[in-house]
Amino acid sequence: MNPHIENVVMQFDLPDGAWTAEPSGNGHINETYLVTTGEKRFILQRVNGYVFPKPEDVMDNIERVTAFLKAQIEREGGDPARETLTLVKTHRGECFTYDREGGLWRMYLFVEDTVSCDLPDTPALFELSGEAFGKFQRQMGGFPADSLHETIHDFHNTPARYRQLEDAIARNEAGRLGSVAAEIEFCRQYEREVHALLDAMEAGEIPLRVTHNDTKLNNVLLDRQTGRGVCVIDLDTVMPGLAAYDFGDSIRFGASTAAEDEQNLDLVSCDMNLFEIYTKGYTEGCAGSLTEKEIRLMPMGAKLMTLECGMRFLADYLNGDKYFRVHREGHNLDRARTQFKLVRCMEESWAQMADIVRHCAQ
Repeated sequence: MNPHIENVVMQFDLPDGAWTAEPSGNGHINETYLVTTGEKRFILQRVNGYVFPKPEDVMDNIERVTAFLKAQIEREGGDPARETLTLVKTHRGECFTYDREGGLWRMYLFVEDTVSCDLPDTPALFELSGEAFGKFQRQMGGFPADSLHETIHDFHNTPARYRQLEDAIARNEAGRLGSVAAEIEFCRQYEREVHALLDAMEAGEIPLRVTHNDTKLNNVLLDRQTGRGVCVIDLDTVMPGLAAYDFGDSIRFGASTAAEDEQNLDLVSCDMNLFEIYTKGYTEGCAGSLTEKEIRLMPMGAKLMTLECGMRFLADYLNGDKYFRVHREGHNLDRARTQFKLVRCMEESWAQMADIVRHCAQ
């Protein structure tokens, strides 16, 4: 238990009475606790200052995006308190506070009667998560994307991620270079292709949008009774981006037949049935808000987001596991290898992926 918990909890405007806090979730980045006081529950998080060097910018984005979503949800006749995150204010009326070491903490209302899944328990759940992220994309369509902070510089800038990998190779900080020659060779064959999405944006072919940038299935809360997507969570990486980023990251995580850190690569493939199911849900959630070019680039988004994630895992492995939390020796390397296997599977199914996207977008 973090020694600052009591001091931090007391700074938030909670109901009177005794409270408890216990570790919650299995996220890689932030430190998360479930706080209970009486019948009320809250999510308390310490924002990772290494990953987010300007956590105040993260909170400014979240405060503005959730306020925009609440107004949009209310106009559509939904429940703003349930369908997007609600920040809990401190006694000083602020949306975050600091511990004695300068760490930034925030608190959300707990969205009751919901569940999250690391992998699709059923194809229907995966489709519903696609609908939820597509709906998020549509609802944020009127928000000025370029006014948001870039909370992680070049987060989904795939050419920049490729350069970061090359830098990690050159430094070989953890002395692990000798074990990853095949993985490095795999990445280097895509040096030119990593520019595809940004080149399209710079040419004016696709628009800049508000994107979630971490669209894994477990970042959608699902109604415990109906299984429908209720609330998109983990908004730390909401910033300016491309629709292909969000779609692609969902596919690379949710259409995989194995866990992100599976060590037996024979179990890893990109399930085309799940790809079609998610594409159907996502395009329905977007409800015609994507351009024709954005639709055509959806398979490229899946491929490049998967490649990019693999490069990030590989670079972190070479750097000594500083970014992603690891639970065993070689954990980040295992993660990288699953992503590269998925890229190969996507290339083998490329024509089928394009056909599915065209059909679902009609």
